[in-house]
Amino acid sequence: MKYNKIIIFVLLTLFGTVLNVHAQKFIHPGILHTSQKMELMRYMIQQKVEPAYGSWLLLKENDRAKSDYKMQGPFCVISRDGAFAYTKGKMEADFSAAYLNSLMWILTGDKAHAEKSLEILAAYADSLRLIPATNDAPLLAGLEGFKIIYSLEILKHTFPDVSKKKIRKIEQMFKSLFIPVMDTFYATPPYTNGNWGPVVTKTYMAAAIYFNDRRKYDFTKDFYLNGNDNGTIANYIDGETGQSQEAGRDQGHPQLALGAMATVCELAWQQGDDLYSALDNRLLKGYEYAAKYNLGYDVPFKQWTDVTGKYCNWTVISEKSRGSFKPVYEMAYNHFNRRKGFPMPYTLEVLKKIRPEGFDRDECAFGSLLFND
Repeated sequence: MKYNKIIIFVLLTLFGTVLNVHAQKFIHPGILHTSQKMELMRYMIQQKVEPAYGSWLLLKENDRAKSDYKMQGPFCVISRDGAFAYTKGKMEADFSAAYLNSLMWILTGDKAHAEKSLEILAAYADSLRLIPATNDAPLLAGLEGFKIIYSLEILKHTFPDVSKKKIRKIEQMFKSLFIPVMDTFYATPPYTNGNWGPVVTKTYMAAAIYFNDRRKYDFTKDFYLNGNDNGTIANYIDGETGQSQEAGRDQGHPQLALGAMATVCELAWQQGDDLYSALDNRLLKGYEYAAKYNLGYDVPFKQWTDVTGKYCNWTVISEKSRGSFKPVYEMAYNHFNRRKGFPMPYTLEVLKKIRPEGFDRDECAFGSLLFND
């Protein structure tokens, strides 16, 4: 691996290491930040440029971003459901703290944050032995795994006091416990609502890049574009209206899925692969549909047969969680509007309501600071 003068920086998705792989640049997961970009972000913080500065304050003030965060684990077994469901909230908080402290380290240079992030990950690497094969195991691997990979990359390549032995142990934990869960998800005939697919795929793609695995990376691209699953761009978002597969279920899960899909696209974009534009920019349509309805406007709705044939009973769009916005809009707006110039009027209206974007345990978040190129 050969690294350019790139400052690794994370968020959902967020650093930039350049690797030479088979004579092809393989850039690390997340949002690529050159030293110039990093200087710009620090400038925005120093000069209190809004809305970036507002996201910075939310990050800095988050309890999980504190260098004195008190770990709630580690555990030998972690699960979102079943006999070990009691670990769910605690391990989610711990992995979020590892991730947010790594961000604070790279932004502030305060090594106490790097030490806290490493302390959490190393403790889990020493203790964790099992992710049981419960129903929610793929969600756990996807939702928590990206935090581990992003934190790992920052610590490995920017923290001079990092122990190579500890990094290897954390990597082995991820390879032996998280990747097999995701492999099993992909090998199983489709059985879930569509948010699961991109949640797993964003972490699998990030891990493929981190571990320099071109085969896994290519697999994730193909899954997003062509997979037989509710969580692909073709099967999750209607090409005519932008309606999501889960729009009749509630409004939280579609936003979770859209944020995960945007993360997959952003990861690929940094590798030089444009998944954003797939199927005539269908992801943009999905965002605009979700934004419009959650803003209170009427949208068309049709009942459809999903890939599994199990989630076909929703005859009207759901009002559950309507108007509760997840911090997933800046990433998509940054690409489709700032980079490409496409209008996203409803997404912009959402951003005017919710800026600065803050934290969500399942998303990259803090987008007002991170997604502004």
